[in-house]
Amino acid sequence: MSTPLRRLYVSASAITANVERLRELAPARDTMVVVKANGYGHGAELSARAALAGGATWIGVADIDEALFLRTAGIDAPILAWLHAVDDDFGSAVRASVAIGVSTLNQLERVAAVGGASVHLKVDTGLGRNGMGRSGLAEFIERAVDAHHRGDLRIDGLMSHVSGASREADLGQAERFVHAQELLAAHGVTPTHLHLAASAAALDHPSLRFTMVRFGVAAFGLAPTPEHSDLGLTPAMRFEASVINIKRLQPGDGVSYNLRWVASTETTVALVSAGYADGVPRAATGRAQVEIRGKRYPVVGTIAMDQFVVDVGDDVVTEGDAVGLWGDPQGGTPSVADWAEWADTITYDIATGIGSRVARFEQS
Repeated sequence: MSTPLRRLYVSASAITANVERLRELAPARDTMVVVKANGYGHGAELSARAALAGGATWIGVADIDEALFLRTAGIDAPILAWLHAVDDDFGSAVRASVAIGVSTLNQLERVAAVGGASVHLKVDTGLGRNGMGRSGLAEFIERAVDAHHRGDLRIDGLMSHVSGASREADLGQAERFVHAQELLAAHGVTPTHLHLAASAAALDHPSLRFTMVRFGVAAFGLAPTPEHSDLGLTPAMRFEASVINIKRLQPGDGVSYNLRWVASTETTVALVSAGYADGVPRAATGRAQVEIRGKRYPVVGTIAMDQFVVDVGDDVVTEGDAVGLWGDPQGGTPSVADWAEWADTITYDIATGIGSRVARFEQS
């Protein structure tokens, strides 16, 4: 069997160890690990199983289809989905015992009409995205409570998400979250699960942990912010490609589109079998590096759809050599954070952007 041109290796044991470590750093009664977007590019099923092995008690996803995929794969742990189309089939979620995040009156009515749903009411405490805002909060709570008392649904959770703009902003959002909790309590409803903090907030603000914390990118060994780069986590992903051609260039020879890079001295370049269709960000052109045989080399010329070029100087590199794009920097490979910096983006963008033609392999 031939070696795939592009290869992603994912370590389940690294995810498990990261979740164990995060539970030590930010303990709460319950820990949710979010595996939306195909487990942040790592594989949803693999990530969910590894997270549960590390002590996660809940799995989070964005939408119902992601939740049903996990149920079909045999994941029987509690799952929450919170991003819905206007005509989503909430009945399929209820039948699969998937908890539903409810953010609007329309969703509330439709979930109540199905009957039997476990819901986590989502309130907008200041991030300005999903969730019921301040102006409609009182009515939202009242109608949810009425449906709860009628037995049309169960209010098992209250949730929100902080902005991370500043410590003051996050703590201010917590006040609004507590206000929503108090409105529910005034109507005789006390949700079991209260969750506001995702990775960064859970690590930074113990007061925001409530009864459950949510870990996303941190569970995969990636820092949620540059300030969280020293948490003792292990990157779970390694992205490799192959050297497929080698050329000796003379001074004045250029490479790739628009000849953005021209050799100033005689040198050897290696062609690598991955490009922006595979998740290698074109925006990193002129700044990125890769690892070959334990040594880093600069990417030169424009990163193309299927390939890019590396200047290896006078070093010995052969066709078929593995090229480490990103992975664990302890082994000399650039990190996801390195690529995020080179592409002027964030680690989430790099990890979730890996293309469908990249072959996936699980490591222990």
